[in-house]
Amino acid sequence: MHFVYVLKSGKSKTLYIGCTDNIDKRVQEHNKGLSQATKPYIPWQIVYYEAYLSQKEAYHREHNLKLRSNAWNQLKRRIGGSIEMAD
Repeated sequence: MHFVYVLKSGKSKTLYIGCTDNIDKRVQEHNKGLSQATKPYIPWQIVYYEAYLSQKEAYHREHNLKLRSNAWNQLKRRIGGSIEMAD
């Protein structure tokens, strides 16, 4: 399984989109400061994820969310309650 996930920073309320084959391990890495992109905003909490059978599909979805604002805005509307509850 491969996952596309959305994290929310407990520090700045920033959202981050990522992709991995081990979601628990990856969230731990973010919270340990092992990713330069997310280190300044620790702690992180997972607020949403999608599972895919193929790595190609997962990376395609991540790419769409990061580069196509319409896809990202639709997802934020759909999971808005989850994002707010993570406060």
